[in-house]
Amino acid sequence: MPPLHGEYKVPGGKLVVVDFDVVDDVIRNPRVAGDFFLEPDEALEDIDRALDGLPAGSDAKQVSAAITRELREGAVMLGFSADAIAVAVRRALTDARSWTDYEWEVVHDAAVSPRLHLALDEVLATRVGEGLRKPTLRFWEWEESAVVIGSFQSVKNEVDPEGAERYGFEVVRRISGGGAMMMEKGNVVTYSLYVPGELVQGMSFADSYAFLDDWVLQGLRSIGIEATYQPLNDIASPLGKIGGAAQKRLGSGGVLHHVTMSYDIDNAKMLEVLRIGREKISDKGIASAAKRVDPLRSQTGLSRAAIIEALKQTFTSLYGATPGAVTADELAEAQALVDAKFSTDDWLYRVP
Repeated sequence: MPPLHGEYKVPGGKLVVVDFDVVDDVIRNPRVAGDFFLEPDEALEDIDRALDGLPAGSDAKQVSAAITRELREGAVMLGFSADAIAVAVRRALTDARSWTDYEWEVVHDAAVSPRLHLALDEVLATRVGEGLRKPTLRFWEWEESAVVIGSFQSVKNEVDPEGAERYGFEVVRRISGGGAMMMEKGNVVTYSLYVPGELVQGMSFADSYAFLDDWVLQGLRSIGIEATYQPLNDIASPLGKIGGAAQKRLGSGGVLHHVTMSYDIDNAKMLEVLRIGREKISDKGIASAAKRVDPLRSQTGLSRAAIIEALKQTFTSLYGATPGAVTADELAEAQALVDAKFSTDDWLYRVP
């Protein structure tokens, strides 16, 4: 077997690179490198020694534990961790790919209905998994408002139907898990990533959330927001939460990872539309609700369009993406899926 090579860029941190041989299903001759900081120098030898002799079938927790046991007392790791090295090792063993191994498209088409957005997510992620579409970043445009609930949420527990109707919010269900999102037209920035499963090979779900969100943190920092990733699926700044991510891995091998960030938010309206918002701050009052989410508009003073343009430029500069569009065939397939699934009561009320 030829030498194996794995890389992992720690979200908000440094690059970890690992090379090693596998002999008789055992890791041999490991060499860990990267742009991280480590003190003392000799601690690097501890890490290599911990990896040498590990079974090639070791999972990430076992690899991380072996490094932690071997690392000398007082060693300091800055910009990386034993867990990060473990991810790099697993990515080498699973033949994972990196962002730059792919040709990327950025899609920013005209607005469609909320149901069609959700159907496009399923269609495009499936096609990427099947190799019928390039990996894609798609920004959503909105002409209608919607409450988008997670795949496993109860409609009656999450949404106040009278409040939703009063303010014109359609209630729809997505295919990914996670919590309800109040998506008011003009006041959210939403995007979807459709990626091959190989891009996140060797990562836990938690690791993949951070990995797939790292580019947007860089984009937000470029417009003056000190953005950070908050496990499991939040994007935040020192002033408060900005948005959240959700993810779905499809049978085709494609991965859907989508994010909604608040450009602006009407907290009083949120409390009338979402039941969960009411419960979370029931003992804190409206003033505390305003602190829970700090939108992009207040932090940057930029228009929503300018923020999206900055994010597109960041992604393009990082990964060499080119402009693309949803094809007529993809749109037709998505519309058929709206009719068969996303517009039906069977889907919306599968968890009443």
